[in-house]
Amino acid sequence: MRNASIRNATLRQLQIFAVAAANLSFARAAEQLYLTQAAISLQIRQLEEAAGADLFERIGKRLFLTEAGETLLEHARHIQQSLRDADEALSALRGLRGGRIAVAAASTAEYFAPALLSQFRALHPELRLRLLIDNRENVRRLLADNAVDVAVMGRPPAGLDVESAVLAPHPLVFIAAAGHPLAGRTLRFDDLAGETLIVRETGSGTRSALEEFFAAHGSRPPIGMEMGSNDAIKQAVVAGLGIGFLSRHTLGLEFSAGKLAILAVEGTPVMRQWHLIRLRQKRLTPAIAAFWEFTRERAPAYLAAL
Repeated sequence: MRNASIRNATLRQLQIFAVAAANLSFARAAEQLYLTQAAISLQIRQLEEAAGADLFERIGKRLFLTEAGETLLEHARHIQQSLRDADEALSALRGLRGGRIAVAAASTAEYFAPALLSQFRALHPELRLRLLIDNRENVRRLLADNAVDVAVMGRPPAGLDVESAVLAPHPLVFIAAAGHPLAGRTLRFDDLAGETLIVRETGSGTRSALEEFFAAHGSRPPIGMEMGSNDAIKQAVVAGLGIGFLSRHTLGLEFSAGKLAILAVEGTPVMRQWHLIRLRQKRLTPAIAAFWEFTRERAPAYLAAL
């Protein structure tokens, strides 16, 4: 590749490359960017010509970044962050008009975070809002990468220099189908022995709280099933496949309809706190400041009503 220079690359090509690299899939990049897969392939090929190196390699059906691709991805992310910083700085000069906020929420917070954002948007319709919902580990990564402005989650993540504000108590409880033999009884910890426990995946805050609860009793949780969503656990418990351990704030309609029972196990509910979190060095734009104060003010009453 003659006269190769990454300086000839366009910002659009770097954006497409970053999305393709994040997904390790041209097809998913095409879906996210509303382009054809052929257009993605063309832009990547032109970027490789500018870079003077292959950025991806295909082994079997899987796509991988080459060493050159990994190097360029790091710089592409810095460039994108610089552009976001410029956008935020210009938005700050304009006040709230035209600002944007990216919020990450731990998956258990999906039962209330969208409603809070909806209320905030009603007050500030000119702002652009983005909500990402994932498990605790991925929310931590989004914060660490400065890919989001604020996060709603349980305990502040270790190893990050963050500013946090307590929003409300967060009770976690054992649940069973309404007709389960343990429902309606006062239970000791030992009464859980022999039960099939249906739990969230490793990396979720709920799973960590469960493991800490059992560790405090010198035991390990008898995990029978592991599921990646709170709704899946609720449906499995309703179907009589075992007992679950979930946030009280996720029980919603199933509990109101009498399909689920909260088990009265000694030492429960396991109490945690919901936190609003941002990197300490994060520039507090007018938009982020407005969202921060709104959430601190509205979340406690909203969560208390769930």
